[in-house]
Parts: sequence; structure tokens; C-alpha cells
Amino acid sequence: MKVVIDTNVVVSAALRGRDPEGIILWVVAQSDWQWIVSREILVEYREVLGRERLRLPPGLRARWLDLVERRTTPIAVPTAPDFPRDPKDALFLACALTAQADYLVTGDKDFTAARLPVTTQIVSVAQFKRLVCAPTPGTGPGR
Repeated sequence: MKVVIDTNVVVSAALRGRDPEGIILWVVAQSDWQWIVSREILVEYREVLGRERLRLPPGLRARWLDLVERRTTPIAVPTAPDFPRDPKDALFLACALTAQADYLVTGDKDFTAARLPVTTQIVSVAQFKRLVCAPTPGTGPGR
């Protein structure tokens, strides 16, 4: 299975833990799952996690940057679709489309406006936890 994870989920995981952190750790622990990223998404993750205003302690920032570097699967994404509602979101849609991802996990409501010919399910953290992680008792986040 392939999953694309929006930056807002990664930041929530680093800042607050709980379900966002739980689902990311669940994904990377599954041998048959891939956390898919493009070069542009990696750049965005690094830039956002490095923002001073987040006040991430250096050790925590390093932990998340290391996790992103070691546990993601980068792919080449030729072009981003037009997504006028928020052009930065186009990075994630393009990655999901190119990878034929099963899921795009986001906290961004703008993605509900995406009308692209993709089979990717665009879901929130709570939906992903309920649909994917929770069906097998004792294996998902928040156990």
C-alpha cells in the first residue's frame, strides 16, 4: 500500500504526537506500506519542520527529519495538476496521482475540492486511523 502524507500531518505529529504521530509510526512499521514523497514534498517537510516559530526542540526536529529521510520512498513527479484553491497542495495531489497512492492523509479541508481522476482516497488522520489502522485490534495507533 502507498500513502502520501500532507505536511500538516507531519507537523502535527511532531508538535502534538497522538493520532498524527501514531498513524505515521504505524505506516513506517508496516513492511507492505510505503510513505511516498516527491523531491518537492521532502523540501517542504524540511523547510516547515525547520521553522523557528514552531519551536521544535532540536532533538525532536532531528528525530522527525531523520524519520522523513530514512522512511520515505521518493518518486519522480513530472508535473503538478492545476489546483487553484491552493497551489501548494498540488504537490501532494501530483505525488498521489503519479504513485497511484492508496491514501492521501491530510488535515486540509481544501483537498475535499479535488476532483481529479485518481483512485487515491483523500482522508483525515481520524479517517485513516478508523479505516486502516483500527480494523486489526491492537495494531493501530492509540491502542
